[in-house]
Amino acid sequence: MHNAFDLIQLFERCFYTEFHTRLEGGAEEPLYLPAGENSPARIIFTRDYFSSALHEVAHWCVAGEHRRTLPDYGYWYAPDGRSSEQQAEFERVEVKPQALEWIFSVACGIRFRVSADNLTSGLGASDGFKAAIANQARTYCGCLPERPARFVAALGEFYQQKNILDPALYSADCLV
Repeated sequence: MHNAFDLIQLFERCFYTEFHTRLEGGAEEPLYLPAGENSPARIIFTRDYFSSALHEVAHWCVAGEHRRTLPDYGYWYAPDGRSSEQQAEFERVEVKPQALEWIFSVACGIRFRVSADNLTSGLGASDGFKAAIANQARTYCGCLPERPARFVAALGEFYQQKNILDPALYSADCLV
């Protein structure tokens, strides 16, 4: 059974001391709040959704030091119902986080699903988006940055997964 509470604890062990950042569930919509004078930074994922937690950690891992000082990392976001142009921009900025989320999912032993996050428009994830995510995941397999590498190691150990960074696991054909 995959429980988001386990992710919260693993994230805390991996990152709280160095980055003064907490992972929390329970939100209607995900949100990142930078650290305050007397409070840690908060990565808040949707409800108790395991995949939402992985996705939000992936965004945190992609965000550089400056972005982590801004609410929601200072990113643009248009809600569900985006135009095709807005959807193309969404896909462009989501490649790296979704590639990391996929690697995190493999480390947890769960299936990853691409999120086009635009249900009402009928625009699913494009083939180009899926290919870009797969290419980025394979690139990460050869050179995973320190923060995601630390989290992957913790997830893999906890969920007893091996060969997480085998590029053969990350083919666009596997994506739904």
